[in-house]
Amino acid sequence: MTYTTTTRAVSAGLLAAAALLGTWSAPAQATTRGGAAADWLLLTVSGGANRAGAGDSTVLFCDPPSGHARAARACAELDAADGRIAGIAAPGEAVPCPMIHAPVTAHARGEWKGHRVEYTRTFPNACVMAAATGSVFALDRRAEG
Repeated sequence: MTYTTTTRAVSAGLLAAAALLGTWSAPAQATTRGGAAADWLLLTVSGGANRAGAGDSTVLFCDPPSGHARAARACAELDAADGRIAGIAAPGEAVPCPMIHAPVTAHARGEWKGHRVEYTRTFPNACVMAAATGSVFALDRRAEG
């Protein structure tokens, strides 16, 4: 009985994962406008305060900016870095971050100006991540300010 229950649970989990993967691939197809691909990134942050869960995620669209709490700012930062998240300029002044070990992993995949984007990096904590990536991984659902 345990075997069939486990098998059913695994099967249901695989089916749910396949459905999610199908949903996540939809933005690439849905963002074409007039034959040209729009800029979009699926952004995920996991770890830190979200250790028990799968993390926060959202899709950032940049033509026009939408889908993200700080879409306009994130798109402007990406545009200035030619779509390279690692190339986002650090703020002019040093950002004081606490020396707390609460690792967060930032992951992005999508398309920018017709090129595939894939980015994954683990930071010591959310403050260090924000200092390095600007508004791109600010997924806190608050309105732009």
